[in-house]
Amino acid sequence: MAVEDATPTTQAQAQLASSGYNPWAGHVGHLTTTQEESLEAFKKMLVDAGLYRPVAEGEESKASHDDATLLRFLRARRFEPAKALKQFSDTASWRKRHRVDKLYAEFPVEEFESSKRYYPRWTGRRDKGGRPVYVYKLAAIEPFTKEIHSVSAERRYERIVALYEVMMRFVAPLCSYLEHSDGTTTTTTANGDKKPPFDPPISSTTSIIDLSSISLSAMWSLRSHLQEASRLATANYPETLHAIVVVNAPGFFGRIWGWISNWFDEVTRNKIHILTKDQLDPSSPSYETSPLFQLIDKKNIPKEYGGDLDWTFLDEPDLDEEAREVLKRAVTVQEGGNGSETKWLEGAREKGEMVKGPWLFDVGDGKVVKPVSES
Repeated sequence: MAVEDATPTTQAQAQLASSGYNPWAGHVGHLTTTQEESLEAFKKMLVDAGLYRPVAEGEESKASHDDATLLRFLRARRFEPAKALKQFSDTASWRKRHRVDKLYAEFPVEEFESSKRYYPRWTGRRDKGGRPVYVYKLAAIEPFTKEIHSVSAERRYERIVALYEVMMRFVAPLCSYLEHSDGTTTTTTANGDKKPPFDPPISSTTSIIDLSSISLSAMWSLRSHLQEASRLATANYPETLHAIVVVNAPGFFGRIWGWISNWFDEVTRNKIHILTKDQLDPSSPSYETSPLFQLIDKKNIPKEYGGDLDWTFLDEPDLDEEAREVLKRAVTVQEGGNGSETKWLEGAREKGEMVKGPWLFDVGDGKVVKPVSES
């Protein structure tokens, strides 16, 4: 397909390809021979360490971890299997120590929904590669500072964990199931029909960080809250960030960037784009060529950042029509479920809205599934 004949999304993919940059490098379907060898070596190390169960020949059971997950750890450690093994092992120990599966399965829905106000929120839309688009507006959470710190540090930590889990166990699998493309591959049936889930699997997010109306004192008061979430992601949810676009940076931002940048490793720092005022000015020539519009179609960017999406921070996810239809079909009566559980699925079943509370999205079957607590 010629670039001039492409849709905006595929045109952007083609432009990226022509520039030599591949945003899917190191992902499923985009591995070099050396990377494939590193993946196989990594799997063998994990099996030997008792941390990975491959698919047994002749069995229909799934591997304990999919390749997309394993590749996140390899990308984080530049495809050095021994270093990836160390981080994977540390994460496995962390999950066991904090009983993450039990925490997620049993997290109270009301507290879960309330906690979403303090952290990046999914808009319900996706970037040009199909990744979920999150927004974090710090001024919007400033009024909740006292509320955030009204619970113990341990409970704050558990809230962060639960929200990372929903991102990885519901939002990312749902986005994998929805149609998307790396610009080169399409999953089809034998007769040519498109068939979910689509490749490559989605395992990261694109985030807009809005620093409008935030004061230096407010940033300082929120520092531990923000740093804790950053450290947790770097250690235990590696390579879940595709890009960050910082908008409305205040004048003092340059003075604190050195402090903030220390929260991230070098790989993550290179994914952060700080927009200038011109790049947010519709009358500026650099407006629609900014990183924000290169990453996300205008229809999926909130209006306050120059897009067409009628969504503001604290709103519930505004899913597109395809996602709504998938969720309507995905919700079934849960075995052993009761009224207090299934009521949180009503909006999804009837209107295709985002489910309430901690649930799983089974990308293989396209179903919403209740998480299972560890025994």
